[in-house]
Amino acid sequence: MRIIIILIGLTALFPHGNAQEKKSNLIVGSYTNSCESMGIYVYEFDSETGKSKFKNVSESIVNPSYLTISADRKVIYSVSENGGKSKVNTSQYNKKSGKLNMIESQPSEGADPCYIINDDNNVLVANYSGGSIAVFKKQKNGILGKAVQVIQHEGQSANANRQESAHVHMVQITPDRKYVLANDLGTDRIYVYRYNADSQKEILTLKDTVPIKTGSGPRHLTFSPNGKYVYLLQELDGTVTVFAYADGRLKKVQETSVVRPSFQGEIGAADIHISADGLFLYATNRGDANTISLFAIGDKGKLTHMNTISSGGKGPRNFAIDPTGNWVLIAHQYSNDVQVFSRNKVTGELVNSGNKIELCSPVCLVFD
Repeated sequence: MRIIIILIGLTALFPHGNAQEKKSNLIVGSYTNSCESMGIYVYEFDSETGKSKFKNVSESIVNPSYLTISADRKVIYSVSENGGKSKVNTSQYNKKSGKLNMIESQPSEGADPCYIINDDNNVLVANYSGGSIAVFKKQKNGILGKAVQVIQHEGQSANANRQESAHVHMVQITPDRKYVLANDLGTDRIYVYRYNADSQKEILTLKDTVPIKTGSGPRHLTFSPNGKYVYLLQELDGTVTVFAYADGRLKKVQETSVVRPSFQGEIGAADIHISADGLFLYATNRGDANTISLFAIGDKGKLTHMNTISSGGKGPRNFAIDPTGNWVLIAHQYSNDVQVFSRNKVTGELVNSGNKIELCSPVCLVFD
């Protein structure tokens, strides 16, 4: 009888099993120069309810518009997008409390870094205005020294206002870990670099450049979960290009768009992600549209447009699918909120849940 009573007591205390499995940290990077923001915010996200609770905030990091977390979840690397004074920051991170402690900064070696990634060896940064890639070696406790390699892109393209010079918008390590792809909005190209992760100086060596549709402005890309396909979103005209990928080679198999035929207005395609099961792709469009589009992924990686709906705010800069796959969170730079959408895993469809986080100029969402 005592055993039964104890078990009943435990069930009452933990009716849904381990509560921690249903909660994760949502880390939000923001702009600090347009409204009142301290920089990087940490929220506890509940995957059962879709609601968030404030947990902690950084101590005045300037414009951390993009960030990345180490594999051991102990260090967060962020950019400070601040013109010629731009930095790359290293912060100690306590997952339980959400507390961040910035321990050092290094020059980004290029103006306005807008993307940052890391692995066990290196931190790679895309400098947008500077048109360059900077590579930093990880030292003890994840601390970074000065950049060990800086690669400068050169060139321009058709759009005189946006493509007057090189603008590196993203760097991404390929799933086979052999290459790094760099999207350059200013030159309408993807640069393919061999990735020598263990090298101390020549970490990246150029293998190839892949020309993209003139004037389209390649911004972000994502790989299919099986690593066989690359999906590239172009900012300036909303094109989504599908490539087959193998050993550093990209072969175009399809082009479609996040822009509906009847749309008239400014285009500003922003972010692109695939569901963990590899069945659905989502992409946002800012400008006058403020939408998120859903595509089904079929045979040979090809896309079929399923729906385009309002993102629920203005300036859907970045979005993230939560670890359970049940929610999609969209960060709106201009309406100062993160909108939470419920996601149907069978159909891929999104419905605005009414839950949201209000904060200054959110532009990057990362789940821990």
